[in-house]
Parts: sequence; structure tokens; C-alpha cells
Amino acid sequence: MSDMIKDVSEGISFVFNNIEEYGGDINRIYLMGQSAGAHIAACAVVKQAIKEAGGEKVSWCVSRIKAYFGLSGGYNLINLKDHFHSRGLHRSIFLSIMEGEQSLQRFSPEVVVQDPKIKDAVSLLPHFILFHGTADYSIPSDSCKTFAEVLERIGVKVETVLYKGKTHTDLFVQDPMRGGKDQLVEDLISIIHENDRDALARNPMARQRRRLVPELLLKLACTVSPF
Repeated sequence: MSDMIKDVSEGISFVFNNIEEYGGDINRIYLMGQSAGAHIAACAVVKQAIKEAGGEKVSWCVSRIKAYFGLSGGYNLINLKDHFHSRGLHRSIFLSIMEGEQSLQRFSPEVVVQDPKIKDAVSLLPHFILFHGTADYSIPSDSCKTFAEVLERIGVKVETVLYKGKTHTDLFVQDPMRGGKDQLVEDLISIIHENDRDALARNPMARQRRRLVPELLLKLACTVSPF
């Protein structure tokens, strides 16, 4: 797990340090992951915030990420361990990937951000937008809801977007393959270009951002997943 987080962090670092050479805007970097990718990306962001707040020399700044998009992610491995076992990911294999039972806490962003000793790091976290299908049986949508509740409680800007009846992969595999409306992409575009009228006018999929109503107040491409 440590290697996965390190790989993701190095990938983000490359983007920050090379984006302008490719015509990109360093002030408009978004981070997104799905399933295990959402979990690993969240771990990388939290770990980087802790380094940054601690005065360590860093190759990228988490405070410069515009937003983190988590799709169908699991953010508390302690709570998910038995669920994964019941779904066929044997507990011993899962714990081997996660470097043992004792490491589940440090690889659970939902747990880590509640540590009062890292409140300075928490203040650096970007806007979190968590997407999840309500019919996701691989990682239940409650994983998204509880993480959002924690983030809101500690002062991180967070939104939750739940898609009724959607499974773990509907939003980025089955729905696009079926044709028709691609709700996830439309929502992402509306969020990214919310204050950019020119971009909205140029993009045929863009539209006025729909009002997000979190229940609380209610692809990084898909990484090779142990989930």
C-alpha cells in the first residue's frame, strides 16, 4: 500500500512540475480516483498535507489542488475489512496488501484526518467532492457518507453526490457504453467550469451546474484494485 501511495504522489508531482510545458494551467489541477484509486488518492492527499504542514520539503503542494473527486471510494479500511471478506477478498490477502492489521488505521483517510494533532494539515486539504452510486455493493455508499460527515465536522469543504440505483461501475463503464446521457461527466464538467462561461459555451456537454443536495445537509484512472 505504501508503494501505491508513493506512486500516485510521484505522478501528481510530475503533473505539477510539467503541466505548463504541455500548455496546462498549474492553478487548475484536479485529482480524481475511482474505487481503489479514490482511496489511494485520498491517502496521498492527506499524507502530503501532513508533510506540507510539518514544514517538510515537498515536490507538490496539496493546497494548490483545486478539488479532489472521489468516485465509489472506500475511506475507512477498518470498517470495510469484513465487508471485503464477505465479498470474496479474503481477509489475509487484504491485510497483506494493506501491510497488516496494524496499518489499517494509517491507510484510512477518514480516521487519519480526525487526529487533532494534524489540524494544521487538515486546513490545507482541498475541496472534496464524493460521488457514489446507491446500488454499489462492492463499496457501500455509506462509506462516502461517513467520510463526508467527518470532513464536514473538521471544517473541510465537502459535497456528496449520490446516484440513485447506480452500481460500482455504472457511472464510468456501463453508462458511457450504453450511450445517451453521461451524468457523471456532465457533473464533472459543470463543476470544473462553473465560473468559466467561455468554457461552458464551448463544451457541448456543458450545462448549468445542477444544485447538489448532499444527504448530510440532504479516472488518475481506475487503479488496479484490491477491492
